[in-house]
Amino acid sequence: MTEIDRSQLVDIQTIKLDKNLPAAQRAEQYLSQIKNPHCFLCGDSVVRLKFHEEGGELKDRLRNFFISCKQA
Repeated sequence: MTEIDRSQLVDIQTIKLDKNLPAAQRAEQYLSQIKNPHCFLCGDSVVRLKFHEEGGELKDRLRNFFISCKQA
């Protein structure tokens, strides 16, 4: 694991998106503000996202997760 310079990370809580924009433009807005979507802050916590190469698509994984929560 590499060292993280917290001063270079953006706090996701400070991101402001224009809800009137289409989804693609909101995504662009988010990416330009967050700078690094794989490593950012949420308050005092550093969040690092890492995906397994063979883990499938995020939308499928989330759908399966919420289905399993509903069935529990």
